[in-house]
Amino acid sequence: MNNVHLEFANSSMLALNAIIALMMFGVSLELRREDFTRILRAPKAPLIGMLVQFLLLPAGACLLANLLPIDPQLALGMILVATCPSGSFSNVMTWLARGNVAVSASVTAVSGLSAGFFTPFNFALYASLAPNTRALLTQIHIDPLELVGTVVLVLLLPMLAGMFLGRQRPGLARRLEKPMRIFSLLVLAAFVGMAFVKNYAQFVSYFHLFFWPVLLLNGGALLLGYLCARLCRLGAADVRAVTLESGIHNSALGMALILTFFPEASGMLLIAAFWGCWQLLSGSLLALYWSRRAPAVTSALAAGTR
Repeated sequence: MNNVHLEFANSSMLALNAIIALMMFGVSLELRREDFTRILRAPKAPLIGMLVQFLLLPAGACLLANLLPIDPQLALGMILVATCPSGSFSNVMTWLARGNVAVSASVTAVSGLSAGFFTPFNFALYASLAPNTRALLTQIHIDPLELVGTVVLVLLLPMLAGMFLGRQRPGLARRLEKPMRIFSLLVLAAFVGMAFVKNYAQFVSYFHLFFWPVLLLNGGALLLGYLCARLCRLGAADVRAVTLESGIHNSALGMALILTFFPEASGMLLIAAFWGCWQLLSGSLLALYWSRRAPAVTSALAAGTR
């Protein structure tokens, strides 16, 4: 699979990070400090989200990689994307889905800050357990300071700025909410479309190799988050947040790790690239479905969600 060459320029990733920061600003306009205070008093939903992200999903990806008759590079790519932290788009999708944005943002922030340890640890552990990936395993390292800086710039600072404007100018924040929601939908659609168009030939040529593994892994991640949240009897808004956090991962981080540590593993890059496109499509469709139905307010955390 070494003849696969996908086009994802560094400038495109920088532009995407800037767009995500702007979208996070819009998402946070309706957040208040009290939303996070309620989470500290009732941490059940964020803890379930972290359990799925750092334990259940990597183990499930390892099991799936062992069961599927696929190329070892594809299997290794599946394990890597499963061990990456949740992506900032999950916060936007939770907002669109009328889920608990405070829960989603807290899981994204904590998983991003913890990824400096959990991503390389889980990847090394589960890749070594799978026979068809053990031979390809090499040591990886994530610079914690670089990862923290990315989270601060893309997530925390825009979030604090949005919360500040929302508290200081609530009228302006309410007027901006609808345009920002429409903007979010357009950006999601545009990003998915551009990613497919830019790599259309490669996606079509290798479609039969990567489609089903990505579909099964992403669908399994969403289902795992949903079932865990429902079994733990979370409120409807919290269920939506945990589900989307489980299924939306930082594929840009996965691609950066592959290009840095596995430059010849084109199969891994194919999985990570298509995962980044597919998760936005599946997450957007689920968010749009939920956006038409207001969640029932059945928990203290859900009461803080608009």
